[in-house]
Amino acid sequence: MTAVSPVVKPVSQMRLAPGSTVNIQDISWEEFESILQELGEKRSLRVAYSKSTLEIMVPLPEHEKSKDLISDIVKILLKIAGKSYEPFGSTTFKRENIAGVEPDACFYIQNYQRMIGRRKLEPNDPPPDLAIETDVTSKTTLDAYEAIAVPELWIYDSKKLRIYLLRDGRYIESDNSPNFPNLPLTQIIAATVERAWQVGTVQALKEFEEVLDRSRF
Repeated sequence: MTAVSPVVKPVSQMRLAPGSTVNIQDISWEEFESILQELGEKRSLRVAYSKSTLEIMVPLPEHEKSKDLISDIVKILLKIAGKSYEPFGSTTFKRENIAGVEPDACFYIQNYQRMIGRRKLEPNDPPPDLAIETDVTSKTTLDAYEAIAVPELWIYDSKKLRIYLLRDGRYIESDNSPNFPNLPLTQIIAATVERAWQVGTVQALKEFEEVLDRSRF
C-alpha cells in the first residue's frame, strides 16, 4: 500500500501496517533532519529522502530473514576471498541538503580501514562500498543512493537478486559484482535465500559454501 500525503506530525505516531509505504512531499532538509530525530534510532520504520520527498516504509516480517541471510552470504564471500571489511548495518547515510537513505545492510570493503573503530558516521566519510536492500525499492530510494554515490547496490525482491553499479552518477544493472567477479551471484544468492525457507538458514548457508567450493571461488 502506497500513499502520498501532506506532512503528518508527529511522524512517530503514524501507524502503518507491515509492507506499507507513505510518501510525503515538499519536505525540506531541516524537516527531514527533525523527523529523523523524532523517530530515534530504535525503530522499525525505515526512511529515504530525495528531491524533497520523504519515504517512510514498514518492512514485512520476512524482510529481516532475507536481509540477515544475504548479509551472512556477503560475509562468507568476503572471508573466502580474503577481503577485509567493516559492516555498518542500517545506518542512515546522508548527503547534506540533498538525500538520505538507510540500507538494510552495508559494507565498507575498499574503504574498510577508514571505518575501523568508528561508532558513528562523520560528514566527510565515504559511502559504503556495497549496500543491500530487500523488498521493493522505490524511485525515491534509488535516487537517494545515486545522490550519496554508493558504488554497488544489491536489491533482492520477488525471489530475484539484481546488482546495480554506479556509472556516471546513475545505476546500471549488471550480471556481475566487481567485489566478487566471475561468480553468478544473481542466481546462487537468490537460490540460497529461497532454500533457507525450505531447510533453514544454517543448512542453506552450508549448501551455499559447497557451491562456492565446486566453483573454486
